[in-house]
Amino acid sequence: MIADKYKDYVIKTRREFHRIPEAGMNEFKTSKLIKEKLTEMGIPYEECAGTGVVGIIEGAKPGKTVALRADIDALSVTEKNDVEYKSQHDGMMHACGHDTHIAMVIAAAKTLLDEKENIKGRVKLIFQPSEEGPVHGAVNMVAEGVVKDVDSIFALHVMPDLKTGTITCDAGPRMASADFFELTITGSSGHAAMPNECVDATVIGASIVMNLQTLVSRELTPLEPFVITIGAFESGSRHNVISGKAVLKGTVRTFNEEVRRQIPGKIERVAKNIAAAYRGDADLDYMYGTKPLSNAEESSAMVRDIATKMLGEDAIITTPVRMGGEDFSEYLYLIPGAIALLGVGNQEKGITHPIHHDCFNIDEDALAIGASLLAEYALEYLEK
Repeated sequence: MIADKYKDYVIKTRREFHRIPEAGMNEFKTSKLIKEKLTEMGIPYEECAGTGVVGIIEGAKPGKTVALRADIDALSVTEKNDVEYKSQHDGMMHACGHDTHIAMVIAAAKTLLDEKENIKGRVKLIFQPSEEGPVHGAVNMVAEGVVKDVDSIFALHVMPDLKTGTITCDAGPRMASADFFELTITGSSGHAAMPNECVDATVIGASIVMNLQTLVSRELTPLEPFVITIGAFESGSRHNVISGKAVLKGTVRTFNEEVRRQIPGKIERVAKNIAAAYRGDADLDYMYGTKPLSNAEESSAMVRDIATKMLGEDAIITTPVRMGGEDFSEYLYLIPGAIALLGVGNQEKGITHPIHHDCFNIDEDALAIGASLLAEYALEYLEK
């Protein structure tokens, strides 16, 4: 593989970033380290979208522009892994593998510099903040014109449920939209022993939680992938006081833009009518997040072809669509490209925990594979 000689480098780099996880739009140390790495390689860069960084590799010959993207933010998770490169920031962890994405793009850049005299065109190295939100960094990067001159874009996302040495990059819809909402329920508080004198916001909230699922089971075709999840339910202050206010926080996932636009009205209808039945009220604050993600056919085919040459036919696997969201979709709505899922799981090494888990880790043997895929995509696209 083209990046094999940088295997030790990409592992070391990943561990450096793993130690300093930071929340979206606050990736100051991360951004600083990225700029230091680019400077060491002699790659010029621009700052954008707050903590974002865009490096440019100019080929020796004119041509198109291809972009490689890495997201750089972490999660508010306390790491439980007992490793020497464990998070040094309390309550923060690279539990979604963004540290690996940074390291693989940087290692791909080193590989591309070795081939600079043969590169026709330019390679943009996009290090994007805040993929996890609540502010989606891709939106800001697009708004600042980062991809206005890009002809194709490629990214990787590590997946521990796929074995190291495997990759999936199917064309078409691959990840769902990810929208968020907050329902504020208003009742009337009072003594727990006298519920008849109160309007119990907790009871209203519980009923809304259960009845929102009928939107999935009774208002949409069962052939349409669709999820409503309430992730937080905040109500009450102590055991003997009936709550007069409750807040429900949830997310909606779908692949269908038409359905997506109908959902706020449906949630509001269910919530307000149920609240009214209990003599209360409900107010909805709905926030559209990331769009559904769809890989371009030509880009996906090129990734699969490159991976087949690198790893063999058995390495290319097909997986079901995922209801998780990815703001890489913001780029793919504008320009052709693809995101591939890179296997980093290894049961023999105990690498089995899912992303966002406090014991999440990766098989670092996969890093050179990912860096090679990124570099080969850039080279092959520009050659064509």
